[in-house]
Amino acid sequence: MIIEEGNLKERIKRAQEENEKVVKVVEEIKKAGIKTLKDKEWEIENRIVMKERKIYMLEGELRGKVIQLHYDTPVGGYGGRWKMTELVTRNYWWQGVTREVGRYVDRCNACQRYKN
Repeated sequence: MIIEEGNLKERIKRAQEENEKVVKVVEEIKKAGIKTLKDKEWEIENRIVMKERKIYMLEGELRGKVIQLHYDTPVGGYGGRWKMTELVTRNYWWQGVTREVGRYVDRCNACQRYKN
C-alpha cells in the first residue's frame, strides 16, 4: 500500500488531538517561558504540533509510516542510514529518530550495500 503524505498528516493531526497532553504541554511550556525551550522552537500550526518547523511525531506506528513514506520512493529508497535520516528529518522530528531510521535500514537487505 502506497502511503500519501497528505493522508499521513491527517493521521498525525488526529493522533495528536487524541493525545491532548502533547498540545497542553506545548501551550504550558510557552506560558511558563521555560528558558531551555525557545518560544519559536515549539509551535502549533494547523492543529499540528511542530518542533523547529518540523512535525513532531508521537510514539507509535505513525513513526514507521513516516520512515516508510521516505524509504519507499524512487528518490529515497535504498540510500542507507544517513540519507534516510536526512530525508525524514527534513519535515519530521522525534527523539531517537536517527536510531529508529537506522533500525529500519538495518532490516533491509538491499540497504546493506549502502550501510555506513
